[in-house]
Amino acid sequence: MREDSPVQYGTSPRPEVLTLSPYIPGKPADEVRRELGLERVVKLASNENPLGPSPKAVQVIRELAGSVHIYPDAAGFYLKARLSEAYGIPAEQIVLGNGSDEIIMLLGQAFVRSGDEVVMGDKTFPIYKTSTLLMGGKPVEVPLKDGFLDLEAMASAITPATKLVFLCNPNNPTGAMNRKDEVERFLKAVPPHVLVVSDEAYAEYVVDDDYGTLLPHLKDGKNVAVLRTFSKIYGLAGLRTGYGLMPEYVAALLNRVRLSFNQNALAQAAAAAALDDEEHVRRSIRMVEEGKAYLYREFAAMGLKAYPTWGNFIMVDTGKDCQKVFQALLRRGVIVRPTSAWGLHTALRITIGTVEENELLVKALRQVLAEI
Repeated sequence: MREDSPVQYGTSPRPEVLTLSPYIPGKPADEVRRELGLERVVKLASNENPLGPSPKAVQVIRELAGSVHIYPDAAGFYLKARLSEAYGIPAEQIVLGNGSDEIIMLLGQAFVRSGDEVVMGDKTFPIYKTSTLLMGGKPVEVPLKDGFLDLEAMASAITPATKLVFLCNPNNPTGAMNRKDEVERFLKAVPPHVLVVSDEAYAEYVVDDDYGTLLPHLKDGKNVAVLRTFSKIYGLAGLRTGYGLMPEYVAALLNRVRLSFNQNALAQAAAAAALDDEEHVRRSIRMVEEGKAYLYREFAAMGLKAYPTWGNFIMVDTGKDCQKVFQALLRRGVIVRPTSAWGLHTALRITIGTVEENELLVKALRQVLAEI
């Protein structure tokens, strides 16, 4: 039976499920090695930290490996306490998730009913749309402005039917950052019945003092939520651990719908340890800033448009079919992310790697663009 065909037998799914498209993650390096028989593969597709996890987190994982027969703390007491201390926000306003993706899905389950509208960018993290469609809601996708979320247009798109607004800041896949003044003007235009959710998965990489995080607005009592993750700068993507900072009423609702034990014991302990590893964070930021400057120069020398980025990745317009470029790079052992799923058919999203990885990417990309 074709995936998009009507059900011919068996139990019928909810019609909303048939509106969804499966999420397509970055291609695993091991799979590429097996398929193409390559010895060396560089993965620059999933915005992982090439320096690896925090050494402090690794040490905690080793120490706790023998206790994984015990269920985790369903309340996440110690990790919440550590986050509460770090952000100056009561533990009652913190929700832990199996990655911040889960919290996005929980927001949809808790707030979105059939016919409700959810405002988001038209080229942004796809799980916002998934969580909306699954609950029968209507995604209102607002076009970006040269890679940036157009906050003025997003505010204009809000109606009495709007329940949520998702901001991705910095935005994935473009890397663009919205500034404090833009965010403040936007919040003034948002009616009180709308919950504004800022997905700040790459916030720790931002070195710009004008970053428009919603954290100060949350502390001021605004109807906003901030999502963050340990998958990026802290290097814990394989443990799937994220968290949300939000008004207490929102946290209470999400705790009604989240699964018990949704965040495993190793993830909680490793995340708490990683928060204390300031040196690992500094090294990661330094690597990204140096790599970003190098890649900007190299892309400019190739005559390519690289979008300004505040994350650990760069979107670059190759001027050629991104799927063809992706496949050609793959054959050379370099995995990047084509952006055709976002409707960007000539661009690539490329994670900023180590010096060696960046140099291998540039060499391979020069060869590919000369051949295609």
